[in-house]
Amino acid sequence: MSLQTKKPGTAELDVPWGELGFEFRPTNSHVRVTYKEGEGWGKPELVTEPYIKLHIGATALHYGQACFEGLKAFCHEDGTVNIFRPDENAKRMQASCDRIRMAQMPTDLFIDAVKAVVNDNIEYVPPYGSGGALYIRPILFGSGPRIGLQPADEYTFVCLVIPVGDYYKGGLASPVKGLLITDFDRAAPRGVGAAKVAGNYAADLLPNMLSKKQGFPIGLYLDAKTQSKIEEFSTSNFVGIKHATNSYVTPKSPSVLPSITNKALMQLAEEEGMKVEQRDIDIEELDEFDEVLAVGTAVVVTPVGSITRLDGDDIKQYKFGEGEIGPVTRKLYDKVRAIQNGEVEDKYGWNVKL
Repeated sequence: MSLQTKKPGTAELDVPWGELGFEFRPTNSHVRVTYKEGEGWGKPELVTEPYIKLHIGATALHYGQACFEGLKAFCHEDGTVNIFRPDENAKRMQASCDRIRMAQMPTDLFIDAVKAVVNDNIEYVPPYGSGGALYIRPILFGSGPRIGLQPADEYTFVCLVIPVGDYYKGGLASPVKGLLITDFDRAAPRGVGAAKVAGNYAADLLPNMLSKKQGFPIGLYLDAKTQSKIEEFSTSNFVGIKHATNSYVTPKSPSVLPSITNKALMQLAEEEGMKVEQRDIDIEELDEFDEVLAVGTAVVVTPVGSITRLDGDDIKQYKFGEGEIGPVTRKLYDKVRAIQNGEVEDKYGWNVKL
């Protein structure tokens, strides 16, 4: 099939487009770009084989020099494919690279690489109306060999794509149960919590598995220093809604990853006349929220129906709503999805047409 005849939603998958879920599926290709000290960045190259030949001394393996991003491409009703805010992902990856001393990829090159891989996998973009998106996963890691603790002299950028549906089964239709994680920390104060580095997610693997075994699909972390303030969910930012004050409240902490979805929602909330507050949130304040949201690229917006704290035999449960989708959650979700799907005017310039 030539590039000219490829269209979104025409790939043959193992499930219908509306039942994708959020899991790995093979596609046509990924894109690869290499940086070498003294030479700079090369050009994006499309690669069909889903494997990487890596030096045994690579700093990604020894010292965790690795970061990644997550963004999505959406098919609009007119058949065009648009990528949501790739410039913001480029900036956040640059910040992550700076924190762990990796070569920063220029924004233009990042966006060119993203466009190239989406274009080569266009038939895997879920069709308009399916509720799905093409998830884009850029990764940058130290591929040059070092045995002493120091930055590599070579870095590899790869970007793969996967057609996805909801991250949590049921999506916005089903509020999830959250568990307050009190026996593990996600990130230390003044550590790398605000960078999207691989190690942050490794720290969550065990508590995430234990939470799910207890029937809680999402975990909420507290600050590592005092264990008294809300930080973020396992893979998403925390947002609390107060109806009485018309407030949108989200944590302000140097250990929290700045979510691009949260940034968009804050702007939309302000334009709806809400009071947006980025500040410390004490645990006790959970009793005051009428709605709680987990927000991020993968989940977009996931309503949280309850958060449970387990202290031995002592169980404390915070409930938000009556098992239904809150009105503010619904409004904000509908607004951001309408922009992503091209159903309303994108006055912010968030969508980048392929």
